[in-house]
Amino acid sequence: MRKAKPKKRQILPDPVYGDVRVTKFVNHLMYDGKKNTAYEIFYSALENVKAKLPNEEKSALEIWKAALDNITPQVEVKSRRVGGATFQVPTEIRPDRKESVSMKNLILYSRKRGGKTMSEKLCAEIVDAYNNQGGAYKRKEDMHRMAEANRAFAYFRF
Repeated sequence: MRKAKPKKRQILPDPVYGDVRVTKFVNHLMYDGKKNTAYEIFYSALENVKAKLPNEEKSALEIWKAALDNITPQVEVKSRRVGGATFQVPTEIRPDRKESVSMKNLILYSRKRGGKTMSEKLCAEIVDAYNNQGGAYKRKEDMHRMAEANRAFAYFRF
């Protein structure tokens, strides 16, 4: 490569929980640079999660983290052109990309969901992901199924 790799930016932990993952999630959730609004949406969603699952011994943040772990894919397929044919090659995902993909899927399927406010939709999607169901979990299962179906082309790996 001609250019140097860009440096990774240092992300500050969020003000309430002091967690860097929360800040990354809020950055994905944010529209038009409105970070305070995104924080309000996220924190109210976690309050709703705690209200929906009162008999859980875990905190709302731990439930959110478990939900993210449940929808984190391990493998994905990438298109690779070999001799005029395009193959879907299964590849393992880097840890930072795993985290990013799972957050983006959770937010995407929250936005698609029916509901009144974004915090309610996000809350419902977090609860579903925690219980191994919902759109984001289905997306992860589909990614794994695609990789399994194309396992024969794994030797084309980059």
